[in-house]
Amino acid sequence: MADLSRLSLNTATVKEQWSLAECIEGCARHGIPGIAPWRDKLHDYGLELAVKHIRDTGLKLSGLCRGGMFPAADEAGRQAALADNRLAVDEAKALDAACLVLVVGGLPEGSKDIAGARQQVRDGIAATLEYARTVGMPLAIEPLHPMYAADRACVNTMAQANDLCDELGEGLGVAVDVYHVWWDPDLEAQIARAGKNVLAFHTCDWLVPTTDLLLDRGMMGDGVIDIPQIRGWVEQTGFEGACEVEIFSADNWWRKDADEVLGTVKDRHLKFV
Repeated sequence: MADLSRLSLNTATVKEQWSLAECIEGCARHGIPGIAPWRDKLHDYGLELAVKHIRDTGLKLSGLCRGGMFPAADEAGRQAALADNRLAVDEAKALDAACLVLVVGGLPEGSKDIAGARQQVRDGIAATLEYARTVGMPLAIEPLHPMYAADRACVNTMAQANDLCDELGEGLGVAVDVYHVWWDPDLEAQIARAGKNVLAFHTCDWLVPTTDLLLDRGMMGDGVIDIPQIRGWVEQTGFEGACEVEIFSADNWWRKDADEVLGTVKDRHLKFV
């Protein structure tokens, strides 16, 4: 039977309306048991205050968004990215997050070398993973739709993410976001291949037409993704984590009252996830 016990709110869903403190209170008020903050909102609030607030409300963190963005045009940029990722690992650990989600980054400015960018991603993850293992914080690579290969993530398929997990080993997994992977003809097989390395599951919907490739995600049930099918594949791996709702919607959901949005999230989760 559908219920809300595994629902989690990614704070991007109401990023224009609420601070992190308001998101925490909103989840508690609406009976949403999980939350996944973005680091900009976390930094605005303060790590210690956020840790206490989340603990006091009993929320569970399905993940922290985000680490990654490894490629850079020079060594100084690459080292700065590694330092920021180490900080993100520490923040995720302090928050007792299920994982640190990695949006790995695209081409360095001025570059057309996507193979080189992917090598930088591999090396950056390896270095971050070495530290993350020492504190026990899992890292979850989130493959992004190929339209983001240049600017946001040059890991674009579950197969690419799985290859990195196979190579780099323990402590590294994947975040399955239906918006980014629903189109992949190998999705079922690659989710099965990931197995115990599935660390996060994100839901929203793909609208037809999509008016903005970044900021026009749909609420579950408003688009073309068969979310229950993908959830079934994910849960066949043994995944028992949260169904995390993450919606970027500049012209629709970000303009609505945040309490209304959370009410819709709960209703659509029950009906379409």
